[in-house]
Amino acid sequence: MLNKLLFRQIDNSALIVFRICFGLLIFLESIGAIFTGWVGRAVANPKFTFNFIGFDWLQIFQGPSMYAYFVIMGIFGAMVMVGYKYRLSMLAFAVLWSGAYFMQKNSYNNHYYLLMLMSYMMVFLPANAYCSVDAKKDKSLLSYKMPQWVAVIIIFQMLIVYTYASIAKMYPDWLDTSFIALLLKSKSHYPIVGGLFVEQWFHYFIAYSGLLFDLLVVPFLLLKPTRKFAFFASIFFHIFNSVIFHVGIFPYLALAICLFFFEPKTIRNIFLKKKPLYLDSEIIIPKRKALVVVIISVYAIYNVLMPLRHWVIQDNVLWTEEGHRLSWRMMLRSKKGLVTYHIEDKDTKERTVIHLGEHLSRKQKHLAATKPDVIWQFSKYLKAHYAKAGKDVAVYVNCRVSVNGRPYQRLIDSEVDIASEEWPIFKHASWILPSKLD
Repeated sequence: MLNKLLFRQIDNSALIVFRICFGLLIFLESIGAIFTGWVGRAVANPKFTFNFIGFDWLQIFQGPSMYAYFVIMGIFGAMVMVGYKYRLSMLAFAVLWSGAYFMQKNSYNNHYYLLMLMSYMMVFLPANAYCSVDAKKDKSLLSYKMPQWVAVIIIFQMLIVYTYASIAKMYPDWLDTSFIALLLKSKSHYPIVGGLFVEQWFHYFIAYSGLLFDLLVVPFLLLKPTRKFAFFASIFFHIFNSVIFHVGIFPYLALAICLFFFEPKTIRNIFLKKKPLYLDSEIIIPKRKALVVVIISVYAIYNVLMPLRHWVIQDNVLWTEEGHRLSWRMMLRSKKGLVTYHIEDKDTKERTVIHLGEHLSRKQKHLAATKPDVIWQFSKYLKAHYAKAGKDVAVYVNCRVSVNGRPYQRLIDSEVDIASEEWPIFKHASWILPSKLD
C-alpha cells in the first residue's frame, strides 16, 4: 500500500508546468519587492531589523546591498523557470529567501514561510525533467514521469496550510465577525465594492465562507465530482484576497498548486501539447526507499506539530504572540499599542524616556508597541546601544495593547528590566501580563 502511494509512477505534466509557474512567481516576488519599495522599507533603510530570535548574524545583510541581494534572487528565479542548472538555482534561491525571511519581522507573512518550505521542497523534485534547458542539454534527464510522492507531498503541504488556517479562525472574534468588521471597514473607501464592506451580512459571508473554504477546498479538489466547483471557488477566493488584501504571490501560488489535483491528460492538453503522455502506472522502488520514507515522514510530522505548539504555552496566543509564527495564523487579529520605553542608568538611577523615532521606522514602532518578542529585542538593542557609550542601563517598558478593538490592557510588567531577561523558547515569558480576553 505504501509503495503504491509513494512510488507508483505517474505523468509529470503538473510538476513541469508548476516549475515554470513557481519560477515566474519567485522572480516576480524578488524583483517586485524592489519596485514596490518593500526592500527599502523592510531591510535596506532601517538602522537595524527585528530578525527572528537567534538569527542576529543576519544583521550583516542590510543597507543598500539588499537591492543586489533581491536582484540575485530574481535571477535564480528566472533560472528555475527555464530549468537552467535547476537544482543549484532552486537551492540558491531557497537559502537567500530564508535569509530574507529570518532577517526581518517588519512584514511577517505566513505565505513567506510557505514559500521557504516550498523552495526547499522543490530542490528535491525532478521538476527539470522536461521543457527545461537542463533536459535539452542532458538527454539523460528527460523523463515524462515522476513518483507519486511528489504530488502527495505538495497536496499534503496545502492541506496543512488550509486546515490549520481554518482551525485558527474558529475563535470568538472571527465567529462573531468582530475582527472581520474591523478588517473590512478599513477597506470601505475602495471604489465599487467599498459599500459592501460595511454591511454586517457581508461580514458574516466573508467570515464563514473563508472558514469553510479553508476547511474544505483540498478535500473537494481531491474528489472528481466537486473538483471544478472547488477550483472556481479557489479562483474567486484568491483573486479577491489578492485585490483587496494585497497578500503577494500566495494567491497565484495556491492556484498553481491546483495543477496537481487535475488529470495529467488535462494539464498536458492545455499546457504541453507536444509532450508525450505517460500512461503506465508501474511501481519503481528506489534503492534508498527507507531514506525517502524517513525524510517524508519527518517533514510531515514537523508540519503537523509545529503549528500546535502554542497550545502548550501559557495564555492566549492572540495576546502573547508566543507560537504565532510558523503556524498558519494569518489575518486573525488587529492590534494597537501605546508604549513608553524608559532606560535607567544603574549607577545614577536616572531615568530617560526613549524617543522611538530616533531608532525605529514607522512600522517598527508599531511592532515595538504590540509584540512581546519585538519589545524584548528592542530592549536588548537599547541596552547594547547605551553600552557603547559606557553606560550600563536597565530597560523598563510601559505598554498597553488593544486586541480587535477591545479596551487597552497592560501587556508588560513595567517593574521588570526587560533587557536583563532571556527569551524563553517554547515557554511563556513571565513578564508578559495575563490576558483578559473574553
